[in-house]
Amino acid sequence: MNGTSKPTPSPDCDACQRFVHAISEFSRLHVVKLYRISIVLPETVPQLPCLDHEAMLHEDISPHAAMYVEDLDSAGLHEVVYIPARQRIEIDIVSTSDEHTVESHLHLIQQLKQRFPDFDLRIEGPSWLRGDKRVARACRAQIPLRDVLLGTDFERSTNALHRLRTVSELMEKESRVASWSVRTVTGPFLALAGFVSYNVLGLLSEQLGDSWVEGLRYALVGSLGAAFLYLGLKAVHLTEMSNRVWKRSSEYGLILAERRRIADNEVATQGSSRVAE
Repeated sequence: MNGTSKPTPSPDCDACQRFVHAISEFSRLHVVKLYRISIVLPETVPQLPCLDHEAMLHEDISPHAAMYVEDLDSAGLHEVVYIPARQRIEIDIVSTSDEHTVESHLHLIQQLKQRFPDFDLRIEGPSWLRGDKRVARACRAQIPLRDVLLGTDFERSTNALHRLRTVSELMEKESRVASWSVRTVTGPFLALAGFVSYNVLGLLSEQLGDSWVEGLRYALVGSLGAAFLYLGLKAVHLTEMSNRVWKRSSEYGLILAERRRIADNEVATQGSSRVAE
């Protein structure tokens, strides 16, 4: 014994390993994104970190594995997230929008329910607050997910990915402009509203009465506050969408890099076999 024993896999890792084997029975595994989990995958399957959750600062997210799979019957692409600690399976239909049919989606649900009847199966649809549909359209306009997972023209996909990153950088700059615009005008406008409400409207107290003037003051300041709150939230919304496009482009870049590496290894292996013969 040399004291270099392998670490014992955690129950979450073992559960994810079994899930990968189960889902491979009716679908083709293309990419696996792992968060705080380590599993053994075939050398032809790219493995990368789950960027959506690795980028978060808090640690209250359960270990999980997210994977892009292709339905063997319909060739539809799906993203399935397996969270063993919570006994939950999520199907994210945003990242794979327009990449599968309704029949393919229902077939995936049926297969998962059949193999994992005790798990909570959830469908993660688009969120208006997070701008999921706009993010999906922006990404798909430059490079579809199918090209990232199945395309063989790596040069063309890489160029499309550069365009997507350029779009994400421009979106981030636009969000900065919106944010600084709100910060710049909020103070002066609120100061002007205070001056108007307590000086100009104060002159009308004799004609309208104190209660009416007080109501107009509240309405004026409240309306401006609500308007600037809306503009501030809109700037935050733009920032969130630009970050999501950037993360999607980074994820696509990691996938293409892994697929290129795997393809180069296969070419090198085939070349070595021919030389040996």
